Amino acid sequence: MSNKILESININKFFHDPLTVQVLKDINFSLNKGEFASIIGKSGCGKSTLLYILSTMDTDYDGELFIDDVIIRGKKEVELAKIRNEKIGFVFQFHYLLNEFTVLRNVMLPGLKLGKYSEKEVEHRAYEKLKILGIEKEALKKANQLSGGQKQRVAIARALINDPLIIMGDEPTGNLDKKNSEIVFEIFQQLVKDFNQSLLIVTHDNEFANRTHRIIEMEDGKIIRM
Repeated sequence: MSNKILESININKFFHDPLTVQVLKDINFSLNKGEFASIIGKSGCGKSTLLYILSTMDTDYDGELFIDDVIIRGKKEVELAKIRNEKIGFVFQFHYLLNEFTVLRNVMLPGLKLGKYSEKEVEHRAYEKLKILGIEKEALKKANQLSGGQKQRVAIARALINDPLIIMGDEPTGNLDKKNSEIVFEIFQQLVKDFNQSLLIVTHDNEFANRTHRIIEMEDGKIIRM
């Protein structure tokens, strides 16, 4: 069985508004199980565009994408939604927690949506994820009662609820101070070390990137260094 969990082959992306502009050019790379990789590059170089394609949220591209040895092209939206929910956990710059719900409920939501376990089991799993991140004591608080750093940890717990194959992050420390950025980085490291989690993180923070297993550097829609 392949150790490769994600692979992009000759991915090209064009925007047509109103002129045709190529924003991604021949993107070839793969990510292995348990690998912690970062994507860096100046604003506008195509990092987030690439992440949207790799996460199956954008299907308008040329080339091929494989996740867990399954080709993504040609899949219907309902199939893509299932792949996203089962295989991919997302952590964004903004946590997107729902303030009307408790921390525990926020973490449970993708698990309830997947429908693989009973509500009681999803609740137990959510609590276990909060424990891994050291914030189980906040489980019954409302999301808006937490600090920024705590909210991002809850967002990571939520990303982990379905035991995804890969966690994708778009500037997950971009909104945090140095201390909380360090906490998030250490959590990611722990997930790799203790759970063999795979991570692909878009970041502007070179210090963060330099401590990951591999840096994928982009410029003008191309990978220029890996």
